[in-house]
Amino acid sequence: MDRGAQELPGTRLPAWLRLLPWLTMVLLVIVQLTTPESVQLGFAFAVVPPLTSLVYGRLGTALVAGTLFVLLLLPAIRADDVSYGDLIAFVLIGAVSVLLAWLRARRDAQLVSVRTVAQAAQFAVLPPLPERVGPVRCGALYRAAERGTLVGGDLYDVRDGPYGVRAVVADVQGHGLAAVGTVAALLGTFREAVLDEPELGGVAARLDRRLVVDAAARGGLHGEVFATAVLMEFPAGDAGAVGAGAGGGDASAAVRVLSCGHPAPLLVRGDGAREVALEPGAPLGLGLAEFRPPPAVVVPLGPKDVLLAHTDGVTEARDATGSFYPLAARVPRDAEAPVELVRSVWRDLSAYAGVIGDDVALLALSAPGRVSART
Repeated sequence: MDRGAQELPGTRLPAWLRLLPWLTMVLLVIVQLTTPESVQLGFAFAVVPPLTSLVYGRLGTALVAGTLFVLLLLPAIRADDVSYGDLIAFVLIGAVSVLLAWLRARRDAQLVSVRTVAQAAQFAVLPPLPERVGPVRCGALYRAAERGTLVGGDLYDVRDGPYGVRAVVADVQGHGLAAVGTVAALLGTFREAVLDEPELGGVAARLDRRLVVDAAARGGLHGEVFATAVLMEFPAGDAGAVGAGAGGGDASAAVRVLSCGHPAPLLVRGDGAREVALEPGAPLGLGLAEFRPPPAVVVPLGPKDVLLAHTDGVTEARDATGSFYPLAARVPRDAEAPVELVRSVWRDLSAYAGVIGDDVALLALSAPGRVSART
């Protein structure tokens, strides 16, 4: 699984920024030596230690401040208006800068610790997806809209169970950290339903009930928590293949697809990509009197075909002219591996839209061999 983790600001500085205090000191010395004696730049040296405290720790700041103090002791560099009292002031400025550097380094360490815990929690909600789940090859990519987060308002998962390999791609209301609770609830419910529900519609009904219960627990209207979702199933046993030849090696996987208000996945083949024709269904969590998922559509999937599911963050991304991203027209047709496909789509989407303001989730599935029966 490919997920975009953002670097914690301030934890890794570019090399030129770490050289800035030394370069500033050298520049001031050169200017002081090459300008007339009437030009006094002693006050300018005082900015170097505080500047250093922004990019170095206490030892580095002390080294820069000490080097600066030694330079100011040299008569050729020290300006005539710099008295010994001023030198004491420089020492105090250096000491305060060392203290500031220590406080900044301590704060950065705390931020790194908090970020590490947050990443572990988010990976627990949406763990990395393996490249193969049972007989199904997988490729997934996630980019959260909120900077510094790994989980937003989109989700996906692929699980192997007694009824076959099942997958979900969903988009919950909102995005960012506010939606993580709903994402965690849906993922937990999906993983249980994969083991218990013999029909794909039963899985959808369980997800809908989870959202309705959560909305009621919040004390608000049912419509306050909703999600769109597409469910996919590679059935177990002989029902999972159609058109098998004598040896069974050229069989096509029969994938069942069901959508609850979610964009239809794309069937990517060598001759192009097209949306899977699905019967539309209501989104999850609307609190309807009786939730009835739409019937699942059976889609034959050849050994080289890839089923690409996505969230609306992909198709609603715009270029500089305001045009939406035409996923079906631009999806690469020569990427047979699901991992290669999702990464190619992301590179093209990034080049097309530049800045993407919504969560993006891509899930590609393929079955290069026949789905074998359970033993």
